[in-house]
Amino acid sequence: WGSGNPGSVSSGSTAHTLPSGTWSLVTTSPARLAGAVSLTNSGTLSTTGSYAASTSGWLNRPWSFGQLVSPGSVTAADARQNFIALNTTAEKYRQVLEVNLVAPFMLAKAFGKIMLDAGAGSIVNVASVAGLQGVADRSAYNASKHGLVGLTRTLAVEWGARGVRVNAVCPGWVKTEMDHKDQAGGSYTDQDITDHVPMGRFASPQDIAKAIAWLCDGSQSGFVNGITLPVDGGWTSDGSWQSLRLKQR
Repeated sequence: WGSGNPGSVSSGSTAHTLPSGTWSLVTTSPARLAGAVSLTNSGTLSTTGSYAASTSGWLNRPWSFGQLVSPGSVTAADARQNFIALNTTAEKYRQVLEVNLVAPFMLAKAFGKIMLDAGAGSIVNVASVAGLQGVADRSAYNASKHGLVGLTRTLAVEWGARGVRVNAVCPGWVKTEMDHKDQAGGSYTDQDITDHVPMGRFASPQDIAKAIAWLCDGSQSGFVNGITLPVDGGWTSDGSWQSLRLKQR
């Protein structure tokens, strides 16, 4: 979702390591998704206290407008390990919740205050179709993404009147390196996914990015607040049984 100098956020209390991947604070045209400041896994998030940028100083910049995009997901090797509920330890469960739910909350608090003070802004959380439905063998991941959907709606009703919109996208299966790693465990195949999607394909990263760009852009979605937008090719809409689903191809 952007590029820039890596940074970190920290304070004097218990800190949480950011997940692998990119957390982007978009400060230029969201339609181009350019000029973002990126926070990589070199950063930390604190549960309490004040926030200060330890490298790039972007938290202290003057603000009149901005967007925060929070992917908030640990790597495939962690959050999406195929643990049935009975085999999921409390430690693993908490780890996934810390990264997928607590970290987006702390980011929203930090940057949301700046946006609220400025009277304008847009936060887009990246949830999942697993935040709208149950997916077997992923109890912690599903719970974290359902929680992120709830957080999105709550912040939307708390902050909307003060000019800050909060929305979420819920991607379906996206063909990325993370998907390749997931499939390496033998839990599913490409056909398992494409046979369920009415559009008959995986999402591309561009499909998700364009939806996020639209939600960020107040000139296009300025009255959209508190929604969870599935970007899933129809996955969550399809209640057909398998033979009927494939009959439509």
